[in-house]
Amino acid sequence: MNDSIVIIPTYNEIENIESIVRAVLSQHKSFHLLIIDDNSPDRTANKVIALQEEFPERLFLEKRAKKAGLGTAYVHGFKWALERKYDFIFEMDADFSHNPNDLEKLYDACHFGGASLAVGSRYVTGVNVVNWPLSRVLMSYFASVYVKFITGMKIHDATAGFVCYKREVLEKINLDKIKFVGYAFQIEMKYRTYCAKFEITEVPIIFTDRTKGVSKMSNAIIKEAILGVISLRLKKLFNTL
Repeated sequence: MNDSIVIIPTYNEIENIESIVRAVLSQHKSFHLLIIDDNSPDRTANKVIALQEEFPERLFLEKRAKKAGLGTAYVHGFKWALERKYDFIFEMDADFSHNPNDLEKLYDACHFGGASLAVGSRYVTGVNVVNWPLSRVLMSYFASVYVKFITGMKIHDATAGFVCYKREVLEKINLDKIKFVGYAFQIEMKYRTYCAKFEITEVPIIFTDRTKGVSKMSNAIIKEAILGVISLRLKKLFNTL
């Protein structure tokens, strides 16, 4: 039984899906890969099904009926992975903004380094972002500063979506209580991990903006993140998290 599963949510990632599947499954360490596809009109799921013939028992697909948000996709994947007894459960984007070669760094931080959550961090050693406009870099960087100020977490990249969880973290967190679906989901998961007193380590990575496909960022997602942080802190203060 492989101990590690990488979860990648997809929606219209036909330009990236084959390349990212091959990149993840060609790492020196053996990973399994679960694609959560939200019924992409561009037939992303069909490409995954075709690739499953080449990677039996390593590549898995969960196809949902419609687009339902990043957070719900990951929660679906977490539950799937916990049922199958994986010890290390990863989040990763499909668009190569996260380098598959960094997966083993996150694994090592949890398996050998004592972390319960390893975060692939863009900001722990400065600003390691490639191909983003300055406005996007500043928004992302100061979002993490804002999260640190409101929550008290000592995490430089609270919105990071490239992470590795030990299974006991996801077993401890009540996944049915996860509220947020956009980038606030990433903050919520880290905050719940922090409040449960698990060890969190940041691993420096270089984040490279997508060159194919379309970003899913929107004003609604940004608003959810800004207001969501305050909501999480208030729930913690009133012991209702």
